[in-house]
Amino acid sequence: MDMERSEPDAVILFDGVCHLCQGVVKFLIKRDPTGRFHFASLQSEAGRRLLEEKGVHVEHLGTIIVLEKDNYYIRSTGALRIAKRLRFPWPLLYGLIIVPRFIRDAVYRLVAANRYRFFGKDETCLVPTKELSKRFLKDG
Repeated sequence: MDMERSEPDAVILFDGVCHLCQGVVKFLIKRDPTGRFHFASLQSEAGRRLLEEKGVHVEHLGTIIVLEKDNYYIRSTGALRIAKRLRFPWPLLYGLIIVPRFIRDAVYRLVAANRYRFFGKDETCLVPTKELSKRFLKDG
């Protein structure tokens, strides 16, 4: 039985060339068998189109962006919104939402600023397998 949803609860936009970001996407896919999350790289046409539709500015390209209905969340808030939707124990991380955003985002920015140095990057974006391609938004 195919448990994939036709409409995702959220779309996650990520840096498609970043090894850390690719790893996070793979981590999420394994823990989201019903397809609550769909994905697009920030560099893709689909990602750029969604950013434009939501009015998200280009300066946010160094961050994860979580799109939920008419709202979007970036940096640490986006990451915590994702954790909240995963299976136990990951939603416990959402308790960190009580930490002031400027502190959470400072840590997030530190990791984001060094992600290529710490984890590496590819010359091209992550290409999903045929099996996983239905979880990624299509360009065009």
